[in-house]
Amino acid sequence: MAESSPQVLCLGEALVDRLGPPGGDLSSAGPEDCDDRLGGAPANVACALARLGTPVAFVGRLGDDAIGASFHELLQDRHVDLRGLQWDPQRPTRVVLVRRYSDGERVFQGFAGDHGDGFADQALDRAPLEVAWAPLASALRWLLIGTIPLASEASAAALQAAVAQANRDHVRIALDVNWRPTFWDPSASPAAGPDPNALAAMAPLLERAALLKLAREEADWLFSSADPALISASLPQRPDVVVTDGGDPVRWCIAGHTGAMPVLAPPRVVDTTGAGDAFTAGLLHQLVRLTPAVGQPLALHGAVVEQVVRYAAACGALVCAGAGGIDPQPSAADVEAFLAQAPAPVSA
Repeated sequence: MAESSPQVLCLGEALVDRLGPPGGDLSSAGPEDCDDRLGGAPANVACALARLGTPVAFVGRLGDDAIGASFHELLQDRHVDLRGLQWDPQRPTRVVLVRRYSDGERVFQGFAGDHGDGFADQALDRAPLEVAWAPLASALRWLLIGTIPLASEASAAALQAAVAQANRDHVRIALDVNWRPTFWDPSASPAAGPDPNALAAMAPLLERAALLKLAREEADWLFSSADPALISASLPQRPDVVVTDGGDPVRWCIAGHTGAMPVLAPPRVVDTTGAGDAFTAGLLHQLVRLTPAVGQPLALHGAVVEQVVRYAAACGALVCAGAGGIDPQPSAADVEAFLAQAPAPVSA
């Protein structure tokens, strides 16, 4: 259990990223050539927030298997609050096959481990989540979610229940879209955009989010624009919006301020898996301390917003220097040291 009440609750999938040999073919690689890393965007963000020093809870469902046990140990070691963790005696923890290219970029290639009943994360149960919510929510400022739970009926119902609870308790919702077509259709191309059914499922989350993080291609698919100000204006909540674009500049519209900056160069690039999740964690870590009382808008000076985004970019850059999305996550001291020697920010 965490040492203090969580200020962020991360809800969704925890899984294993099975990284193939850099530049090699995952389908023909032997076990000795692959690198299994614990991952899943919400679990990654929870671990990153905990390492940065933000009290955080994780709500998800793990298989009662060796991977689940490893995850439980990791989350406990990071002091992540696990009062909302669920165990599945029937379904395994999901293994995601990840092909790595020689430049560190990666593409998802399907799943392993299904015994015929699907994976534990697909069966996230609404009823125990609703019971766990009140004890977890006493100091909660943000609920961090993605869209992957929407791909399965049970986990979609649990996610929607959490969003409803957050709305009732005036907890801000941060949505990292994290579109992954193979979770919706294992035969889909990893480069495919959302179909009409997926778009319809996502719409209520987009309309309720206070913070929206998108990759550029997700912004184009969902809004036909990568302009954060236009995206924010198109939604009823007028959310803060951040659009990342790989190695190209990150753009934002936060607290009414718009801007862009070049990404920070990693010390080296080993693997980009988890860089976006570390960015999200850095963003939330900074926003938690700046989030005003319930019912009040986020009111920040433009220079402060720029420093918030720069901090998040540093978190993302540092994760690229190691394999997997969790092991190389930086501490707050690591981030400050990196920023101290990084080039001064220059508007893009």
